[in-house]
Amino acid sequence: MKNIRHTALAAAMATSFLMGGAIAKELPTVQFIATGGTIAMKIDPVKNAPVPAISGDDLLATVPDVGKYAKIQVNNLSNVPSDYMGPERWVQLTAAVQDAINKSDVAGVIVSHGTDTLEETAFWLDLTVKSSKPIVLIGAQRNASVSDFDGPRNLLNAVRIAVDPQSKDRGAMLAMNNQINAAKYVTKTHTANVETFKSGEFGFIGEVYPDKVVYRTNAIRNLNFPIKADAVMPKVEIFPMYGGADGVAIKQAVDRGVKGIVIEALGMGNMNVPMLDAAKYAIGKGVPVVITTRVNSGRVMPSYGFEGGGKTSYEAGAVMGGDYRAPKARILLTLALNAGIKDREALQKLFD
Repeated sequence: MKNIRHTALAAAMATSFLMGGAIAKELPTVQFIATGGTIAMKIDPVKNAPVPAISGDDLLATVPDVGKYAKIQVNNLSNVPSDYMGPERWVQLTAAVQDAINKSDVAGVIVSHGTDTLEETAFWLDLTVKSSKPIVLIGAQRNASVSDFDGPRNLLNAVRIAVDPQSKDRGAMLAMNNQINAAKYVTKTHTANVETFKSGEFGFIGEVYPDKVVYRTNAIRNLNFPIKADAVMPKVEIFPMYGGADGVAIKQAVDRGVKGIVIEALGMGNMNVPMLDAAKYAIGKGVPVVITTRVNSGRVMPSYGFEGGGKTSYEAGAVMGGDYRAPKARILLTLALNAGIKDREALQKLFD
């Protein structure tokens, strides 16, 4: 890609000499794909608020120590808030990551990204990029104008993770605040704290220490959906259940052509009668419905038998979303539908 460059510092480090005169082994190459987010923002003096302002090259220049670990290629793919991310941009990002990771000289890929939808992008890449090489996503909770900007540390840690042999076959990972989380379970838990990303009861899978990267556990990665660079994703929408929800928006979505529905239900997957009726309406029109929960931990089950309980929606033909939360269930359903998987039984196996 024409906007990919090697840093002079990293190239120089790659040809440095060891004590005794022997030439050092050439450093591995890591591609750094910048997409924007707080990690690429500074305070605008007129707006007095953070706005997109710095490139991947600018961020890399703040972390000279990366030259000790790798040669870095920078691909400034975009510079947008992560709130602007969605299937169209995700398809483009998958193509960029897959192209980079397919290169024999690239050891791994780093993606910088805003934190608001970082967990969704991580999961999307985990499902759509096929490689044993590591994909490490990073962001920042503090913008580049503040004195304790957390972007440089996260980038340095990501480089170390990407070149560590232990990082292979772990899929997409999110690395911030010295912690490594697997894409499937990670979620943003605090609006401002630098330790915002957590994986609930499953916990993070590793940590970055000054002397080494340590993994505690491994994530199970058994799904992959190849997609074309020009793919147009089917429209899938999320609808929350809450006290007094009437389900009208679900029926309207079906009538305007939405291809899939995710309901963020209560408890183990329960809802009221109007929402159940709306789910039945969608199913009757051939639109798959996946039931998730707004509860932070645990899975949905066809347990309760009252009208609207999880058992009744399952018996009506809905898919139980397991332990996927609504945003990631939407991604999985989107990719499944794009792959031609529409049968309820086949979808249930995916979510199981």
